[in-house]
Amino acid sequence: MDEGTYRVLVEELPDIATIADPDGRITYVSPTVERTLGYEPDELLGEVGYEFQHPDDREAVAAAFERLLESPDTVETVETRWRHADGTWCWIEASLQNRLDDDVIDGILINSREISRRKRREEQYRELAEEYRTLLDNAEDAIFFLSVDTDGSEVAFRFERLSPSYEAQTGLTTSETRGKTPVEVFGDEAGAELAANYERCVEAREPISYQEELYVEEGARFWQTNLAPVLTNGEVTRIVGITRNVTDRVERERQLRAKTKQLDQFASVVAHDLRNPLNVAQGRAALLGEEFDSEHVEPLLGALDRMESLIEDTLTLSRQGQVVADPEPVELVDVVGSSWQSVATEDATLEIVAGGTISGDANRLQHVFENLFRNAIEHGDADCTIRVGRIDDTEFYVEDDGPGIPDDRKDTVFEWGTSSAADGSGIGLTIVERIAEAHGWTVDVVDAADGGARFEFSGVAIE
Repeated sequence: MDEGTYRVLVEELPDIATIADPDGRITYVSPTVERTLGYEPDELLGEVGYEFQHPDDREAVAAAFERLLESPDTVETVETRWRHADGTWCWIEASLQNRLDDDVIDGILINSREISRRKRREEQYRELAEEYRTLLDNAEDAIFFLSVDTDGSEVAFRFERLSPSYEAQTGLTTSETRGKTPVEVFGDEAGAELAANYERCVEAREPISYQEELYVEEGARFWQTNLAPVLTNGEVTRIVGITRNVTDRVERERQLRAKTKQLDQFASVVAHDLRNPLNVAQGRAALLGEEFDSEHVEPLLGALDRMESLIEDTLTLSRQGQVVADPEPVELVDVVGSSWQSVATEDATLEIVAGGTISGDANRLQHVFENLFRNAIEHGDADCTIRVGRIDDTEFYVEDDGPGIPDDRKDTVFEWGTSSAADGSGIGLTIVERIAEAHGWTVDVVDAADGGARFEFSGVAIE
């Protein structure tokens, strides 16, 4: 091919063709340079290419030149930033060949193409990868990645990577699980159950969530797991799993159910074996009061009514301690208002400092506020002020400006039978705590700012 034909061919190519002498001085550049870098070819002839490159890239390009001069048969590829005619920087990928022995070229042949868009994508990928690595390294929940192979008759799952949190909670590591199936890691029975859940995710082609039992070590047995499929060209190729150790919660729920069962049995005795004779006694005492004018009748009727109140509180405690399985959105203002209307509030004042929507059982929540309102009025002044408000998105409080609760009683205030009121049953605050536990919350008693009692509920989702 003669020189004229070669130049015509080069000028038709989309890449920039450049020839430089061993010192890097440009002896030829194709017209494509104007479209890519904004220079007329004549502007670059006789110039040293290094001077147009970013200072941070010049050393790598110079090293590539040196290697070409020492090993003429090699091809060097470098990525460098060239200064555009408008002063901006443009990423270029250049392939360099030693053609000093070629009579037509007689120099270092450089084929270049712009890769700015690709470099931006790579930078975005690096940023995403760094964000992903930061998330993976710092997430408290355990995260794991599975490859999905659907080529065989059965879907095969293999572990790819475990997050540091997963490794810390299970004692397993990425190095010892990578490439292994669930059966190989967890054994035949547990591994088969895990694989069955993974297969459900593949078949659903959408995220799934479930609670599973997987014994790893003491204190790590029950897990709340979420799986999300990763689709490539319409096929599930990976699964990302996030799991949380909920063993403590499950154990608490079991203990709560056991308590509830015991209370149910006790309440059954109270309701059936005590209520009937109590009703008879109340009726006879009332008749006795009609027939005889005795100073003993009124205290007798009061004592019988007190017994009936105790029975009602006991039955309430039994029913309200069960786990809330189907919570619904409840407006805090509404349930507080209805509770206030159900209590003999005397001259007390209610202030709702802040409201919101919480997830729970409205009927049981009404018992919470009713009992706290009664407690404040019974233990304080008739004209006390009661405030209800939220602390943040996970906590709310009920407080009063009464005498408060002594420090030596704060640890026992929720225990059965604890009451400082003369006619208190000692069950009201126990009911409050049991209903809070049934919602998955905790309740603590502290001093209010003005010296009264303040009950703080935490673990609540408030919108």
